[in-house]
Amino acid sequence: MEYRIWHPFTQHGQKAELPEIVAASGSWITDKSGKRYFDAISSWWVNLHGHSHPHIAERVNEQMKTLEHVIFSGFTHAPAQELCNRLMNHLPKNDWKFFFSDNGSTAIEVAMKMAIQYLRQQEAGTKVKVIGLEGSYHGDTFGAMSVAERSVFTTSWDDFLFDVVHIPAPLPGSENACLEALERHADSNTIFIYEPLVQGAGGMRMYSDEALHQMLSVAKLKGCVLIADEVMTGFGRTGRWFASSASAIVPDIICLSKGLTGGALPMSLTVCGNHLYEAFLDERFIKGFLHGHSFTGNPVGCAAALASLDLMEENETWMAISMIEKEIAKIAERLTVLERVTDIRHKGTILAFEYAGAGSYDHQMREVLYERFMHAGHLIRPLGNTVYIMPPYCTTKKELEVVGTVIIDVIQSIEEEQF
Repeated sequence: MEYRIWHPFTQHGQKAELPEIVAASGSWITDKSGKRYFDAISSWWVNLHGHSHPHIAERVNEQMKTLEHVIFSGFTHAPAQELCNRLMNHLPKNDWKFFFSDNGSTAIEVAMKMAIQYLRQQEAGTKVKVIGLEGSYHGDTFGAMSVAERSVFTTSWDDFLFDVVHIPAPLPGSENACLEALERHADSNTIFIYEPLVQGAGGMRMYSDEALHQMLSVAKLKGCVLIADEVMTGFGRTGRWFASSASAIVPDIICLSKGLTGGALPMSLTVCGNHLYEAFLDERFIKGFLHGHSFTGNPVGCAAALASLDLMEENETWMAISMIEKEIAKIAERLTVLERVTDIRHKGTILAFEYAGAGSYDHQMREVLYERFMHAGHLIRPLGNTVYIMPPYCTTKKELEVVGTVIIDVIQSIEEEQF
């Protein structure tokens, strides 16, 4: 049979054949040959509670039998209302409004359009400036690519992206440079977008609670519209419900996706403060937020998100998160014996380090590492030279111990061959 699928982030000129996954359960996925792989990255960070969780499946099935979809312009429904009301209990305290879409990139697009229109409706002719962080990644649509730092992910379209000022991220040793750049560039017509505490696809770059708070304090004092990209960091990944809670400064907009539905269905939310929402209220249609998608507010997606929230609200989940944090710290300690492993770091349920070239993007080395991990039955997909894990919350202590051993064995085998 002719192969017709064009896969994401895949160079098909190099990949002759891809494993066909036929089943998944808990922290494991199984291919057509029967080989099992430990999903150490939660399938691109979405499967919070593991695969094929029976509670999520049950809620989705029940919703499918009642209301699978309805146009969300001109109608509403109970699953969407319940989801927003329950999220209010866990988000940083604010009078939030919720705008639905279907993936992280789109949540960012919505946030940018919302913030730009908000500023322009404050004062006609306002020239809006956008500030982002170096090392950032916010998605693959044009607005999301624009606000991210230029990289291998944007190269083919750089001349089509709008201008953004990128300032140093407040990583250890760069905190003052970040604050000085904000002081220099920010004003009341500025949108400031950032990933709180952990910059994900840019290399799992981590910074402290204090650095986040100092950065946001300056931006808030300057009058910026603050957009927190919590697409990856939300729902317990950093050890809190949301990374934004690490600071007393509440963002104007928070973008959510990935773990929102526990990985079961595509859905995202752009959550904004009521002060933004009220700026769009007018008798003139043109003053409204004229944006939407066919599947906005899909009831089945809402049911999956509600089921994931059920699980997130259980004490057992937070006990599991705490256990994963402790075991990841142990893996980090074990990695210190490897000479070419540098910048070992961890926050919440995320562990990352650089191998054979900190901060570089050695695609050949990435492929070697990826193939070795897969051969060892572990789905660990490096970001260039950055190796990381972000396991589902159902992962056991024993499984994490094995992950640490596999990482060490793979790296040692590569070094024995090369040196």
